[in-house]
Amino acid sequence: MYAAVVSSFDKPPAYREIPSPVPQTGDELIVDVVASGLHRRVRSQADGSHYTSSGELPLIPGIDGVGRAADGTLRYFVLPDTTMGAMAEQTVIDQRRSLVLPDGADPILVAAAMNPMMSSWIALRQRIDFEPGQSVLILGATGSSGRMAVQVAKRLGAGEVIGAGRDAQRLAAVSELGADTTVRLDSAAAVDDLARIARDVDVVIDYLWGPITAEVMAGIASNRTEPGKPLTWIEIGSVAGASTEIPSAALRAMRLQIVGSGQGSVPARDILAELPALATEISGGGFQLDARTVPLADVAAAWNDTDAEARIVFTP
Repeated sequence: MYAAVVSSFDKPPAYREIPSPVPQTGDELIVDVVASGLHRRVRSQADGSHYTSSGELPLIPGIDGVGRAADGTLRYFVLPDTTMGAMAEQTVIDQRRSLVLPDGADPILVAAAMNPMMSSWIALRQRIDFEPGQSVLILGATGSSGRMAVQVAKRLGAGEVIGAGRDAQRLAAVSELGADTTVRLDSAAAVDDLARIARDVDVVIDYLWGPITAEVMAGIASNRTEPGKPLTWIEIGSVAGASTEIPSAALRAMRLQIVGSGQGSVPARDILAELPALATEISGGGFQLDARTVPLADVAAAWNDTDAEARIVFTP
């Protein structure tokens, strides 16, 4: 069979022929891959920068996807940490980490939307006790996961959603997705404005991290009208930096709780428990996400297309 193969962490995957995978246990089955999304998580897997990376090469990237089983059913699947990923003509899945999709489900849309939607959905449903009516600030609202987070927060009952990001064109689209207020993070003055606008927010979903997080956190702390009101800061991504200097004053000046949400912080069983609801939401057409299909044979050329508005989905 053919697959996208990573042989070096500093080069895109190459389309190569490799031996077909073989199930090893009774819970495993082989599926013909129908679609697999190119998510940021997949890129970090392929360049060795993700915190779960073992450094083992070669590897086939892809952490999830939609496959067709021998009985004809379409299954959305999530793979464990493995070098035999989803970007191949076939892959081996664990039935316990998969979900039979409802009739009429679009496999391309499911493959494109599940991962970015899952990040904020799991964070709000599994990492904190989110209550309808609470306000949410999304740092990095212009990325695929951030744009989806706007929709997820609204769907789960957020009373107000504030979206912040750098890209002006994409930020305008965030308003159309349901954000009540948007702030373009293009200057120090804009960060100050955001801190005032979001001063009494209940939850921050942070896809940025890095220095910008410290600036916004300190600004909210100094502007908060009710310091005793709880603020939960959920760290999900690190687009702006792998580390940040948390200002000590922010921890002392307000009731701040910082939690992470990602692979390891949420048990696999809890993530799997959310899959039916996620699949139903996506299949119901209530969420917007543009997807662009690309033949797997073109993986090397498409891999570096990081400016595309639409989520790339590989189809063998």
